[in-house]
Amino acid sequence: MSRKRSKSNSVVPILIVVAAVAIWGFDAYKLGDFRQNTGGEGPQSHEAGSPSSSEKPARTGRYDTYTGCTLVPDRSNDGDSFRVMLPEGRMEIIRLYFVDSPESAFKTYGGGRNNHRRIGDQAADMGGITPQQAVEIGKKAKQFTLYHLEKNPFTLHTEWDSPFNDKRYHGFIKLRYNGKNRFLHELLVEKGHARIHTKGSQLPGGTSEGKQEDHLYDLQRTAKSAKAGAWSL
Repeated sequence: MSRKRSKSNSVVPILIVVAAVAIWGFDAYKLGDFRQNTGGEGPQSHEAGSPSSSEKPARTGRYDTYTGCTLVPDRSNDGDSFRVMLPEGRMEIIRLYFVDSPESAFKTYGGGRNNHRRIGDQAADMGGITPQQAVEIGKKAKQFTLYHLEKNPFTLHTEWDSPFNDKRYHGFIKLRYNGKNRFLHELLVEKGHARIHTKGSQLPGGTSEGKQEDHLYDLQRTAKSAKAGAWSL
């Protein structure tokens, strides 16, 4: 009996060692699989101007191009600035090149600051309408933009430039409108929902910044003739 007990006792440490090796091997496999899927040692931080991405975007000229983007509901979404979800699931705030839609509400911030002067400037640039009328145009611009971005997935072109280092990035948005692919910033000018007033850039297709600006002023003249948006007031 003593011999059998001794043999049984000697097996226990061996089983413990085997189990430990098996657990270590499984952990090592999972870590290797995680690194392969994420491309690194762990989650990557998102630095302004250099967003992390597990999927490399397509390139259109100098821009990163993301197709199949969707709008993310956010209280800060407006006619020319909104939160976007990329196909990989990352969310970013995009600000349109070339255009500035009027503010959609009068706001007061901390320290006594407000957006009233900005609204006054927007009103003056859009035909000398009143600040109250400018806010109404801002509401229409917001409604127009969010409706069409919610309707179908869209394409984003961006260089990830954030001029104020606040993680808001300039970009071009191309969407489906009346059966055609159109740039959102052009539509806003065409509808009289925005002034031509912010940073411009070469189009993804290669059209120069100057030629694009000339085209926008042509669209604005057409909007005035058609009494569209702000130009009807």
